[in-house]
Amino acid sequence: MKSILFVCLGNICRSPLAHGVASSYVDRNDLDIKVDSCGTSSFHIGETPCNNSQKVAHLHNIDISTLQSRQVTKDDFVDYDFIIALDDNNYDDLLELGCPKNKLSKLGFYGYENKDVLDPYFFNGFEGFEKVYTMIEDCTIQLINNMRK
Repeated sequence: MKSILFVCLGNICRSPLAHGVASSYVDRNDLDIKVDSCGTSSFHIGETPCNNSQKVAHLHNIDISTLQSRQVTKDDFVDYDFIIALDDNNYDDLLELGCPKNKLSKLGFYGYENKDVLDPYFFNGFEGFEKVYTMIEDCTIQLINNMRK
């Protein structure tokens, strides 16, 4: 079984959305892929995804309400085949924590010219969450399709 770990800063907005999109796609296509998400920081350990992330996921028929934030561990670098950072800062933090470079990439590499998936709080209101969701969905599906080859 292949496995993917999506990583952002707090694991309450971007990475849970990627986790939800990937899990939904894996289930719909009956794929044997393990999916999880976490954050590089300990800011929100144990919290569920933020309300706007849950709302945008729900609008796309994905339920992320039961996910809980956790911080990345060194065991994750062994346990997961693909470790996917949502932006440059998290990519660099993961390298500093000892993540093997051959397992690490950015989600934007899979459809957005390696651009960062920006934190939706940098946008105005809920519209930012919809923009981030669209980018995450496009890239996540491309990532999984690449894994299947």
